[in-house]
Amino acid sequence: MNSIKLLIATLLTLCFSSAIAENEKTTIGDVEMAASSKSPAFEAVMQKLGKWEGQMTQSLDGAVFDVSYEYKLTSGGNTITETIVEDGVEMLSTYSDEGGQLVVKHYCALGTEPVFKVSGITASSMSISLDEAKNELHTGHHSFVTGMTWTTDSQNPNSMVFENSVSLDGKLTTNKAILKRSM
Repeated sequence: MNSIKLLIATLLTLCFSSAIAENEKTTIGDVEMAASSKSPAFEAVMQKLGKWEGQMTQSLDGAVFDVSYEYKLTSGGNTITETIVEDGVEMLSTYSDEGGQLVVKHYCALGTEPVFKVSGITASSMSISLDEAKNELHTGHHSFVTGMTWTTDSQNPNSMVFENSVSLDGKLTTNKAILKRSM
């Protein structure tokens, strides 16, 4: 019964968030902010609005730890912030469109700030990879996230798998999290 209530609440939140972002004009003081159309990738990230929780497994050593990811629409509906907590360490990512393309900026606990572009998108998944034109990160000199993929369960929109790849001291590692929407 609680699962049904959570599903209904989540669907209502998504519907209202999308409707607000599409129909409500943003004004600051007397200045109306310009409306902008959103890329399909931005719309896909909007489907993740809310808080997701679960556990991540690192391929490097098999460690398993708690994670949470909270997506919020901000800046008049033009940016999505993602607050990331992995094993108690908080990080931040932003999602916004530039020139009709989604740009993802990740502010990592590794001390790097990689910028990503969409490398693949389907109805149930989206992948991003390092945007070489916007980064000066090199595997021989830096540790950084190199790519991410989100795959939503087509039968349950409140269930998602998140995978990322990380260059750690020149060695490529992967991580995988099984997530459930908690709000």
